[in-house]
Formats: sequence, C-alpha cells, structure tokens
Amino acid sequence: MSQSKKNRLDRFISQTLFERDPSRPVSKKQVRLLAAQNRIFVDGEPAKSTGQPIDFFSRIELDGELLQNNWPLYLMLHKPVGVVTAATHEEHKTVIDLIDHPHKDQLHYAGRLDLNTSGLLLLTNDGDWSTALTLPDKSVEKCYEVELARPVTEEYVQAFEQGIWFDYEGVTTRPARLEILDDHHARVWLTEGRYHQVKRMFGHFRNEVVKLHRSSLGSLKLDPVLQPGQWRELTLEELLALKEEGAPFQRQTSR
Repeated sequence: MSQSKKNRLDRFISQTLFERDPSRPVSKKQVRLLAAQNRIFVDGEPAKSTGQPIDFFSRIELDGELLQNNWPLYLMLHKPVGVVTAATHEEHKTVIDLIDHPHKDQLHYAGRLDLNTSGLLLLTNDGDWSTALTLPDKSVEKCYEVELARPVTEEYVQAFEQGIWFDYEGVTTRPARLEILDDHHARVWLTEGRYHQVKRMFGHFRNEVVKLHRSSLGSLKLDPVLQPGQWRELTLEELLALKEEGAPFQRQTSR
C-alpha cells in the first residue's frame, strides 16, 4: 500500500491474500463474511465495516495472523558530499545505503540534497509528513551555509529579499534571507526548493558556490553529534515542534 494513500479494508484484504496465494482469490463478498464472523481486526478492534478506510500504519489481522503492522519512521541523516539522494544509483552510494535499519526499504527522503551538498536530510515512511514538509505552500524554512568563490556584498542581500528571476522556469524566486558571515561565507534561508536554487541565486552574480551545507529545516537543526554519514531517529520533542509548523506525524503505539 502507498505510504500516503488511504485504502479500503476489503480491497486491502483481497489484494494481500491474492499476493500470498494467486490460485485462491478472495472476493469482497468473502471478505464481508470474514468481517461478520469477527475474524478481521483493525488496530486491535473487530472490523467495523469492510469499507472502512485504512492506511499504511493500520494494524491488520486475519484469524490472528498479522497482514500489516508498519511502524512510522522519522530519521535525521547527516548527508555527506558524494552521496546521491536516491533509493538506488548505478554509480554512487545513496542515502538509503547509509541507513542501517531493518525497514529501510520503506524509506523515502523529505527534500532532496544534490550530490555535492552536505547536511540535514530527513527520511521517513510517512508520505503525508514528508509532503507537509516539502510543499512550497507550507513555507517551511530551510537554512544553508554557503562558501563562495568570490566576495559577497550587500547587493546580494537586497536581491535575495526581492527575489531573483529564473529564466528557465520563467519565475521569480520567493524572498529569501541572506546573512553575510565574511567575504566568502554566507547563510541563506529559503522557503522553496527549486532545482539547484542556492547555486543559481548566487550564479545570478556569477559567483560560484564552492561548498553548500543544509544546517536546519524549520525548527529542526542538524545534530552536531552526527558525523557525515551518521543518522538517528527524531525525538518526540523534535516531531512535536515540526507538528507546530504544519507537519503532523503518526504516533507510535504499543503493538
């Protein structure tokens, strides 16, 4: 089942049993009979209706056998340079390759970092949560530390605040905040995630980005204890803070 979509209980039961034994298909009528006999349980309770909605995190049992029991996963990774944000890749190690977790095959990333960008990357199996964090209209702010080839001036600050025209898309970027740290280093806050956006915004001034590192996303900061390539699960406090910023999460329950 898709991690972000709802499903009907009868459809899920039929599909799951067919996948297990294609020679013995189970009709929706048969599923209704199973439910009427109290042989199907959803989240520990007898099924109310075979048409009731379920999702990726619903616990489904049939005759005491678990058909689905997925736990929500929310991970923070310190992505190194040279690792691609993808599930698989022919040439490069991927962010999924860095995760040592029995259910890492369920994970997807919430916001991409390109090959040569390091820093905070979130991975999850909760599609609704990742969507809430990455949709442009959610305006979750991302912070990047930037090293530049040429000196950065106050002219950049005003241009970032006004937005910069991207000819390829035919759009002007949303206002962004720029803090100059020294001649060759700056900090940028964005609420968008356009293709190579930070590099292209500095490219407007023909100033090459030498290093790019994402240090935070919303209220969540990259854990300074994590070395490049290391990861950990988000804490409840971190998830609650992101919930306040529009990213509700699935609570883990005793199963």
